[in-house]
Amino acid sequence: MPKETAVYTHGHHESVLRSHRWRTAANSAGYLLAELRPAMAVLDVGCGPGTITADLAALVAPGRVTAVDTGPGILEQAAAVAAERGLENVEFAVADVHALDFPDDSFDVVHAHQVLQHVGDPVQALREMRRVCRPGGVVAARDSDYAAMAWHPRTPGLSEWQEVYGRVARANGGEPDAGRRLLSWAREAGFTDITPTAAAWCFATTETRAWWSGLWADRTTDSVYAELAVRGGHASTEQLTAIAATWRGWGEEGDGWFMVPHGEVLCRG
Repeated sequence: MPKETAVYTHGHHESVLRSHRWRTAANSAGYLLAELRPAMAVLDVGCGPGTITADLAALVAPGRVTAVDTGPGILEQAAAVAAERGLENVEFAVADVHALDFPDDSFDVVHAHQVLQHVGDPVQALREMRRVCRPGGVVAARDSDYAAMAWHPRTPGLSEWQEVYGRVARANGGEPDAGRRLLSWAREAGFTDITPTAAAWCFATTETRAWWSGLWADRTTDSVYAELAVRGGHASTEQLTAIAATWRGWGEEGDGWFMVPHGEVLCRG
């Protein structure tokens, strides 16, 4: 597989979008919020269904947000979110982060949430993000780190899920442990002024356990990820069914706890 070619491991199954639509600027881009000002021009790379995009647009109005993703279908969903919120300062375009179709120095802020783990060449992606960011602007990236995820009780089936997911993601050309690599990737991309941080999502209430376990159970058997796992020989259909059952069982644990850690970088220059 060419370095810049990667398959999006999750796809856009309903179980994936269930997770993505939950994301907001507050719970997924908190490290960036202090940098935002009205009238800024923002590029949101890999915008998905657009819930973070819409929040960013509201925060920088009357500035504009340009939201890009790799396919028109998901952009239609993002545009619908912006329309529902009455936002008129967002535009959408299909784009490849390895070769962005924008002039140099086009944006004050270039943002990517959960994107670099899925691309074939994250350093080239960051170089492009840097190229289109104006002097004095900021490039912001946040990615989860699958190997660092932790849970209780320490259910063996979830360890199997973690191992299978890692194999599938890497076979697709991605890096599931991207969070810990963001700083080194940013340095390799030419940034010298970098603020690295970390943050986590935690699912530990009855409602959040049920939501998180349910979407991963569905994703494990019904999404593009499931198809790729079987087609690539990383897991059998029976194995994925068992892992999904483990997810549902974990979700019913009265003291179940799950942490998703993220690496974050704010890059200038």
